[in-house]
Amino acid sequence: MKAVSTQRLAWAITGSGHYLRESLEILSTLQDVDIFLSRAAAEIIQQYGFQAQLEETGHRVYQDKTASSVPVELFYQGKYHTLVIAPATSNTIAKMAYGFSDSLVTNLFAQAGKTRVPSIVFACDTAPELESEAPRENMVKVYPRQIDLDNVAKLACFEATKVVADMAELTHAIHERLIGLK
Repeated sequence: MKAVSTQRLAWAITGSGHYLRESLEILSTLQDVDIFLSRAAAEIIQQYGFQAQLEETGHRVYQDKTASSVPVELFYQGKYHTLVIAPATSNTIAKMAYGFSDSLVTNLFAQAGKTRVPSIVFACDTAPELESEAPRENMVKVYPRQIDLDNVAKLACFEATKVVADMAELTHAIHERLIGLK
C-alpha cells in the first residue's frame, strides 16, 4: 500500500442535480482529488451549466466510457485513501446497497470496499420530503419513496461506509477523514 501522503481522494459524481452545485464548491476547496463521472453525471453537469465549475476545480476527471470501468484498477494500485460519492442518486444507492457493480461509480464503491478504502456517500434521498435544485436553478419538492429511504439505511450499515444527509455532514466527514490521515 502507498504512503498516505502520496495517496489521493477519489470523488465520484452520479446523475443528480441535488446539491451538485454545492458538491462542486466543496471539490474546489480540496487538493489531490480525482473526479469520476458516471455517464449521467456528465450529462447533468452539462444540463445544469456546471461544466466550467467542474473544470475550475483543476482536478483530473475520469468519465464512464468503458464497459469494464478501467479506472477502478487505481484502487488496486493503492492510489486512494478515501472514496467520496456525492451526490449519489437513489439508483446508485440501490445498486450499492445490493452489491451491484455495473457502472463506473458502483464499481468504484465495490473496489474501495474490497481494498479497505473508506467511503463517504452523500445520498440524495435521506428524508421523506426534500427540496432539490432542478435545471435552470428552479427548486422543486421531492418525495423519496420508502424503498429509497430503506436502501440508504441499508447502505449506512456497510463496513467502512459513512452515509451523510446534507452538505454540512459531507464537509465535516471529509475534513474529519483528511485530518485523521495526518
